[in-house]
Amino acid sequence: MIKKCLFPAAGYGTRFLPATKSMPKEMMPLVNKPLIEFGVDEAIEAGMTGMGIVVGRGKHSISDHFDHNYELEKEISGTPKEEKLKDIRKIMDTATFSFIRQRQMKGLGHAILVGQELIGDQPFAVVLADDLCINQEGDGVLKQMVALYEQFRCSIVAVEEVPEDEIHKYGVIKGSVIRDDIYRVDDMVEKPAPGTAPSNLAIIGRYILTPDIFEILKNTKPGKAGEIQITDALLAQAKSGCVLAYKFKGKRFDCGSVPGYIEATNFVYENLYEE
Repeated sequence: MIKKCLFPAAGYGTRFLPATKSMPKEMMPLVNKPLIEFGVDEAIEAGMTGMGIVVGRGKHSISDHFDHNYELEKEISGTPKEEKLKDIRKIMDTATFSFIRQRQMKGLGHAILVGQELIGDQPFAVVLADDLCINQEGDGVLKQMVALYEQFRCSIVAVEEVPEDEIHKYGVIKGSVIRDDIYRVDDMVEKPAPGTAPSNLAIIGRYILTPDIFEILKNTKPGKAGEIQITDALLAQAKSGCVLAYKFKGKRFDCGSVPGYIEATNFVYENLYEE
């Protein structure tokens, strides 16, 4: 049903300077595997094979990662080290990768709009690679959301409850309960001022979007921080149709922050890393 996944990956990653001065934050490793590869794995598990990546200047290492390195592969061919390339080779055999450059940083909504050429006129997923989502008890978050899309056929955002002192960092939804883990979105606010959030349900970096979002984004004026916000476009979509918010099953790590990145690294080392 949903075959394409868009990865906005043009940001500067300033919270991790100086490391991100020359390395994309999406390529920062959790032990021995870059953040963006975890997101691609999640998309493939959900049945997606077309990966569209919106990049900026200095992000060529992302495309290099999902391509052959003939010198390296020849050097380690036939040695035990070759086994370490098994997972990335499987990804390259399964998925195709397309890239487009976002020439100006105008917000997440703008990055998604730039990716329209890679998506076309079809529903698609969006993954923000610096949100690591792991569900050790069952399906990954995107696979859960695809199942919901097949039932409801509308845009879906993943949400989780966050503490009141952190809610101002997120897009926040207000919704009508459909079932314990699904809300119909009535309102949506980007980074509300302390004490003004409509709920404690914050949008995290997983979306299923219907293709009409592109036309809405074209008509969305700059909002918070002078950027084109996907939350503003989704609110317009919710008012004219339906947008759902889904409290996903699993654990999410905010790898865009230093504490979250360290927590994720420790979790991956202890639970997922194989020597």
